[in-house]
Amino acid sequence: MRSTTLLALLAVVLLYLVSGALVFQALEQPHEQQAQRELGEVREKFLRAHPCVSDQDLGLFIKEVADALGGGANPDTNSTRNSNHSAWDLGSAFFFSGTIITTIGYGNAALRTDAGRLFCIFYALVGIPLFGILLAGVGDRLGSSLRRGIGHIEAIFLKWQVPPELVRILSAVLFLLIGCLLFVLTPTFVFCYVEGWSKLEAIYFVVVTLTTVGFGDYVAGASPNQNSAAYQPLVWFWILLGLAYFASVLTTIGNWLRVVSRRTRAEMGGLTAQAASWTGTVTARVTQRVGPTAPPPPEKERPPLLPPPCPAQPASRPLSPAAPEKTEPPSPPTPPTPPTASALDYPSENLAFIDESSDTQSERGCALPRAPRGSRRPLNTPRKPARPRGPGRPRDKGVPA
Repeated sequence: MRSTTLLALLAVVLLYLVSGALVFQALEQPHEQQAQRELGEVREKFLRAHPCVSDQDLGLFIKEVADALGGGANPDTNSTRNSNHSAWDLGSAFFFSGTIITTIGYGNAALRTDAGRLFCIFYALVGIPLFGILLAGVGDRLGSSLRRGIGHIEAIFLKWQVPPELVRILSAVLFLLIGCLLFVLTPTFVFCYVEGWSKLEAIYFVVVTLTTVGFGDYVAGASPNQNSAAYQPLVWFWILLGLAYFASVLTTIGNWLRVVSRRTRAEMGGLTAQAASWTGTVTARVTQRVGPTAPPPPEKERPPLLPPPCPAQPASRPLSPAAPEKTEPPSPPTPPTPPTASALDYPSENLAFIDESSDTQSERGCALPRAPRGSRRPLNTPRKPARPRGPGRPRDKGVPA
């Protein structure tokens, strides 16, 4: 992630936090002040009703009660019928262990001993990664099962010839609705019936729990009236499935964002290619309108390459007939002049010229020096076809072929 993107994201998060702080302050601060005033009024009423109790003793008593409530004590357990209730029975301890490894941490029950706190450190370090692995596996299986069921519904829609784009939207909506029905709405009505909460309190507990916020003001099974030992373990298994569902939803959203990002990159690549093609077309049209560029200046001609002088040959040697490809026959009264040619630009043409000059001079009894053996004919050079020998053309033994 780029630095500018990271700073922009940080600014958005800070702005979100500040806006949330302002809203919570406006909503909750008046209620806090009202509760503080009511506590002061109750305290003054108690002191007027019991003049033997001093204000200092009453303050110490209130502090001890608050510490006891923070330690898990409940004033309702002082009655005779609830004297056996404990916040650390097997079901409650199992639920507390589950809140540690799920990182919810309601806070309604806290550890008060040093040994318990030390054990909690190592227990959380081992349990949290272990639960993460379990959560990933359960979320994969749960998401696959839901997608398989939704796949059958998609097949029905496709048989009805519904457009594929609409089918994808409907499948995503069904995936969300089925998950919310199973893990949000159904537990809400269950908690309303079992705990005696309102619908707002029940759905508040569900959302706070499945988002692993866990304030602890509402906790399932924390009431002394709940005597079932299997109730809180069942609540923990619901938490496991609900967290797995939300994990699969987040995974699906992440995959969808990756697909959208890839498509966006492909579309941007196509637009870039189109822009480059359009730029090339415009450049070519402008070049055609302006006209062709001036030709480069001609190169200076090199002096003609003259053949080396020939040694004198005996007059009795018969001359060979002219080459068939030569268009101008040599004149009989005057001796033929040595062929001249201008230098060529390409090595293959130079070699062809040297070869032709050698053949012409061999007819006159003059051999041109050969190229060294180490030199090779350049690649892609057309070979010169062999010169046909006329009938009766003698080969002189003293002249190399």
